[in-house]
Amino acid sequence: MKELDAETVREIAAGFMQSKILLSAVELDLFSALEPDGKTAAQAAALVGADARATDRVLSVLRSMGLVEKSGDAYCCTATARKLLVKGSPTYMGNLEHMGHMWHSWSRLTECVRAGTSPDWKPGAVPEQGRAAFIAAMQHGASHQADDVVRGLDLRGVKNVLDVGAGSGGWTAAFVRAGVPRATAFDLPEVLALTRGYLERFGVGDRIDLVGGDYYKGDFPGPFDLVFMSSIIHINSPEENAQLVRRGAAALSPGGRLVVRDFIVGEDRTGPPHAVMFAINMLVNTRAGDTYTFSEIRTWMEAAGLRDVRLIQVPGSADLVAGTR
Repeated sequence: MKELDAETVREIAAGFMQSKILLSAVELDLFSALEPDGKTAAQAAALVGADARATDRVLSVLRSMGLVEKSGDAYCCTATARKLLVKGSPTYMGNLEHMGHMWHSWSRLTECVRAGTSPDWKPGAVPEQGRAAFIAAMQHGASHQADDVVRGLDLRGVKNVLDVGAGSGGWTAAFVRAGVPRATAFDLPEVLALTRGYLERFGVGDRIDLVGGDYYKGDFPGPFDLVFMSSIIHINSPEENAQLVRRGAAALSPGGRLVVRDFIVGEDRTGPPHAVMFAINMLVNTRAGDTYTFSEIRTWMEAAGLRDVRLIQVPGSADLVAGTR
C-alpha cells in the first residue's frame, strides 16, 4: 500500500466540508431556485427562505465545485447540476436528500463506536422522519440497476414473486417488466402508501399486489416461485436475519428460490471498499445492522433448508445470494 503524505490525510479529513455544502444546498433546494434563468444570491435566498449573505457564500463554493456558474451578480446551474440536482429532472439524484439525513447520524460516529450501536435507533425499518426521502433514495438506486439485474436471473417458470421490504416497488416492477405475470410488494403499511404512488408512475400497478406487514413478525404470504430481499439484511442482526431467511424460505413453492441482494463483504472483512464503508453506515443508523459475508448468508439459508446456495455477482455495488427450496 502506498504511503500517504500529510496533505493527502488533511484532504481526507476535510472532505466533509464540500460534502456538507452540497447536501445543504440540496436540502434547501437551492439548485431548483436558480432555474430557469439564474438568480442573484438575494433572489435565491428569498425563494428558499435563507439569509442572502450566507446563500451567496454557499453559491460561491458551489461555483468552485463546478456546480453553478456566475455572470455579473447572477448565479445559474451548470449542465451537470441542471441534470442531477434540479427537482423535476428525470435524472434528479433524489438519494442525496436521504444522504442529508444520514449526515446527522454519521456526525455521532465516535459515540457509536464507543457504544457499539446507534443511540438514535428506534424500532421500525423506516423512521417516520425522512421516510419519503429514504424511499426516494431506494428508488434512485433501483432505477439504475433493477432491470439489468432482474433480467440476469433465470426467470423461466417463475409465475409469481414476493418482494420483501419493497420500498418504492422499483424492484417489484422490474420483475413484472421482465415477464413475471404477478408480483407482490410486502412492506409496512405506511411505506406502501408511498409504494402505490411509484407503481402508478411505473404503469405496472395492475400486475402488483400490495401486502402490508412487518417482516420481523409473523409469516409471509405464499407460496411464491421466488422470494426477493433487496437491501434488507444489512439492517438486521445475524439472529434476526436467520429468522428472516427462515420465513422467506417457508414462503417458497417446492423448487422456488430465495434471492438476497445486498453488499457482500469479503471473508476477511477488509473489502470491497463500499461494503466495509456501508458497515459503518449501519453502525451509526441501526441497533445491530452490518454487512455480511457470503459464508454467513449461506449458513442462514442452509439452516432454513435451502440447497444449492451460490453467490451471483451482478453489475453495481451489491451482489446476489440465491438458494433453492
